[in-house]
Amino acid sequence: MRRGDGGQAMIGALVLVLMATALVWLGLGVGSIGWQSPWQAWSDDGLRQIVWEIRAPRTVGALLVGALLGLGGAVAQGLFRNPLAEPYLLGSASGACLGLVLMLTMGASWVNASTWLARLGLTGAAFVGAVAGVSLTLMLSRGATQTMRLLLGGVVVGVVLGAVTELVLLWSAEAWRTMRAFMLGNTSMLGWPACGLMGLMLAVTWPVGMLLSRVLDALSLGEDTARTLGIPLGTARGVLVAVLALSTAAAVAQAGLVAFVGLVAPHLARPWAGARHASMLWASSLLGGVLLLASDVLARSLIAPQELPVGVLTAVMGGVYLLVLLHRRAV
Repeated sequence: MRRGDGGQAMIGALVLVLMATALVWLGLGVGSIGWQSPWQAWSDDGLRQIVWEIRAPRTVGALLVGALLGLGGAVAQGLFRNPLAEPYLLGSASGACLGLVLMLTMGASWVNASTWLARLGLTGAAFVGAVAGVSLTLMLSRGATQTMRLLLGGVVVGVVLGAVTELVLLWSAEAWRTMRAFMLGNTSMLGWPACGLMGLMLAVTWPVGMLLSRVLDALSLGEDTARTLGIPLGTARGVLVAVLALSTAAAVAQAGLVAFVGLVAPHLARPWAGARHASMLWASSLLGGVLLLASDVLARSLIAPQELPVGVLTAVMGGVYLLVLLHRRAV
């Protein structure tokens, strides 16, 4: 089987796994036996309310958060030609958190309201902060040509913006209480308004990423090759950075810092998707959704009736995966 055929088969398999995991998550904790089919629960008014108002938006929201992070990770690794690149490493997450903290500090009672306007304010603040963080990283690294400078620039920006965030939080106890859930990563508060906004962000960023997938293919061959093909690198990079920043900002604004999904999803997708970034974006987005939804199911089930923050679980699982990957390559 060729790699391209393998990528198509993987996408089909991921869709099936996604549907099965979603059905399990929708019925988990519904009914007297701990799980009940959503179709059976629909006949009961109380169970239908649990499925539609709690389970369904959380399921869709987890899928969208994972898809946005998977898309951002694939774009970051292709744009910077570095398999260790991920949205958080380049300063976008720390910038998004700083934007959120500033918004919470300036008007905590307003942004905590569960309205479309409040969600748009959080996402907008996170987007501005993410763009600023990535732009600052690019300025410090003098572009994306040298991997080591890029990684060091991302680390410096992350540390500095993280320190500023902590400093702002010291001034506002209310903002600190609200931000704890964001710091750990949490999908329990996702509702239909958040799903609608994340769906809109994915509908904007994913097609743009697909349109520029050939630019990422050309960049993988080197900047000189991309220039000989007549690609306006400055403009293309700016648009790709905007895709990276917006996808990361939307995910962070609604679910907080969900670790490692943006890094692991492209790694798992690459052997099947091949060298073409069009397949990579498809596979990484779907795989990100599968990973986060499965992690959300585990986070809710491991110490039931209590619940683990999903960001803690993805951090542990992602760290173990990278350790295994490093061990295999060292052997």
